[in-house]
Amino acid sequence: MNYDEAMNMSKVEFGQMPPQAFLLGLLSAFDNRYQAAADKYFKEITWKQFFAIICINLCKEPPTLNDLSEVMGSSHQNVKQILLKLESKGFVSMKTDDKDKRKQRFFVTDKCRNFLEENDNQSRTSAQIIGQIFEGVDENSLAVTIDTIMKMERNLEKV
Repeated sequence: MNYDEAMNMSKVEFGQMPPQAFLLGLLSAFDNRYQAAADKYFKEITWKQFFAIICINLCKEPPTLNDLSEVMGSSHQNVKQILLKLESKGFVSMKTDDKDKRKQRFFVTDKCRNFLEENDNQSRTSAQIIGQIFEGVDENSLAVTIDTIMKMERNLEKV
């Protein structure tokens, strides 16, 4: 489907909207719909909380709030709220950095690791869902999309 076909199929009148504005709106709407669907997936935590756990596990060492905010692409205030909720549920813990007492580092707990193991079957289901979302998207289109969004991300840093 091309831009003109997408505009014709839309339930909203876009007029002469430039493709760049259409793409930004499309990404925002997709993010909202994906988050709503993903929030139904796990009973104990939200998608953003799960994403924070993924990001903590991606870090080479237990991250600080600054580290995690950068990785998640979100404000310190939003990430702090997510972490406080995860901490109250017993999924993460916070510890003062050994080298710099001003820093707090975040760790996943045994409860979190158990949760991830117990939901491993759901992870396989998640892979199936991701497969369905990307059905019909060839490798070249995916590479172009990733490249485009990475360029947009770099440009956003300049704004």
